[in-house]
Parts: sequence; C-alpha cells; structure tokens
Amino acid sequence: MSNIKLTRREGLGLAAIAAGVAALPAAAVAASKQSAASRLDFRTKVDFKDPVWNRDTYARIDGDVDPTREKCGWLRGKAFGVRDNEKIRPLFIAEGFSFTRLKRLEDGSWRRMLREIVFYRDVETGKLLETWDNPYTGEKVKVVPIANDPFNFTISDRVPDLPSYGGLQKTTAAPKPFLMDWMEGPEGTLIVNTDIDMIYPNALQPDKWPRESSGVMNRVSEHFIYTVKRADVENPNLTHIPHIGAWTRMTPWLPWMLMGQAPGHITYFTTFQTLPGGIAELPQDLVAAARAMDEKWLHAPTEDYGPSLSSLENYAREQKPAPVPAGWTPPQPPAAPTKLG
Repeated sequence: MSNIKLTRREGLGLAAIAAGVAALPAAAVAASKQSAASRLDFRTKVDFKDPVWNRDTYARIDGDVDPTREKCGWLRGKAFGVRDNEKIRPLFIAEGFSFTRLKRLEDGSWRRMLREIVFYRDVETGKLLETWDNPYTGEKVKVVPIANDPFNFTISDRVPDLPSYGGLQKTTAAPKPFLMDWMEGPEGTLIVNTDIDMIYPNALQPDKWPRESSGVMNRVSEHFIYTVKRADVENPNLTHIPHIGAWTRMTPWLPWMLMGQAPGHITYFTTFQTLPGGIAELPQDLVAAARAMDEKWLHAPTEDYGPSLSSLENYAREQKPAPVPAGWTPPQPPAAPTKLG
C-alpha cells in the first residue's frame, strides 16, 4: 500500500534505520518498513459481503486509522417532544461535537476511543441554554449537556455486543460476521445505515429519582445514515473517509426536564459530518462552553479507559435527585378530543 502515513514513533524509527542503513542488512531495513506500514493496513476494495472490509471501512468513517490523528465530528438538529393528542413540539436545538482516536489491536480490530459533548440551544434565538422553561410543566429547569467521557468500543469483523452501560445492559449479540446495511447511492456515493435498539434497567430508578426517572426500564433507539464517496473508500491514501450523515434518537424525557414517568418521549433529528479543521471549524460558543467545563472535551483520548456510559448513567453519577414538591404528579398529555374536525 503506497503513501501510508506513519505514526510519529514509527517515522522516527524509520529515520533512524535510514541513518544507519549502511550498517544494517538490506533485508532488515525492508522488514522494519513492512512491519511499521502493516499497522495501518486496511482493505479498500468495495465488497459489501466482506466482514474485514466492513470493519476497516467503518473504522475509517468513524475515526482515523492513523493513531496520531484525531477525528472531529459535529452534529446539529432539533429535539422534539412527542405526546398523545397534540402535535409534535420542537423543544430545543441540539448541537455538539466529538473527538475520536483509533488504536489498532493485535487481531486487526480497531479500538475506538471517543469523547463527546452536546449542548442545547433555544429554538428561536439559537442561544446556548443554561436554564429552560419547560412548556409541559411551566417550570424553569437547569439544562444538563450530554457529556460522555469516554464512549469506547471495538470495531471488529464480528457484530459487536450492545453497550453494557456499566453492567446495566446484559444483552449480548449473536455471533455473526460484521456486515452493514450498504447501498449504492447517486453520483458515485455509498450509503450505509446502522441501528441500535435497546431496553435495559434505568440507572435512574423512580424510587430514588422520582422527578428524573422515566421508569424502571430505559428504552432507547438510535439510527444513523452515512453517505460517503466511493472514490474515497477506495483511496488507500485516506486513513479517514469524509462523510455526511443523519442521526435520529428516540429516548425518554431527559432527566433534567423533571417529567418523571409522564407519558411521551423525545425524538432527535440531526445531521452530522466530519470537520477536518477540528476546533477551528466548530462554533466558537460551543468551544468556549466545552472549555469552561474542561479542556479535555477538545481532544480525543490517548489511552483506553472506562467504563463507557451513556448520558443517563453519567447523570446518575454526577447529579442529585430534585426535591419533590408537595402534591407533585407527572404532567399528562391532553385528553383526546370527543369530536374530530
């Protein structure tokens, strides 16, 4: 594979070899170069039925297989409230970013290491929200961003298990080859869909978190659509494949909304893409808000650690249950009309 980019350490190693080449056998020099380059070897020939091609291509989309580089991903969209007997209501704008680094494992798999943070904006003004007037309850509540550090998993040629969320999610995937849902798109593009549907014990149990908890079980469904250029997938010089995409998430009311077990849910509709310029291309108010929380949010992890938790498990660890006012009950959707039209 030509023009493969090497890590700084590998580059320095090859430079040292080159400097002392007269003293080393030619075969040893060639072997060292081949060993370093093989760490970034990946399949580029499009083959929807090849689990290794699926593994390597998804790794190049989700991150950068050059471990010296970090990939910056950005998303923006709206979160909508869904209740019976009323139209769907836009609640706030969700906008955030992630930084990802990949590490090659001995079996050829890729360990994906990620930090992500998502803030909320006012639907009308676009201003970042610190508090929010809940239209369902009439209460002003404190806004808690999504802040996951880390959210790691292994990209291999086998279907991965569902996230464990600190042991709460115990369902395991049936062992089968990692074959994603690909299709040919227009104008030389490839489109792939990924889905994850879960129901598992809620980290916010209602006996301890009556105002934050949606119930004993937590049901979440997420759907991703990625669009890439076929030429980029086939390019052996691209360690990351630029893309655009869409993310949809159906989830219970966010705990900081203090809706308890009120009927209904939230649906996120967002778009996302790679930002090759990283921090410089992000909205600067997002960068400032993340930096005010911790500088770490502006960088990908350099080491693998855990556990990998969702925003709900992090909320349970970092927040405290809200006081329950006397006579409080979760808000209910309006009654069905007795007449239509």
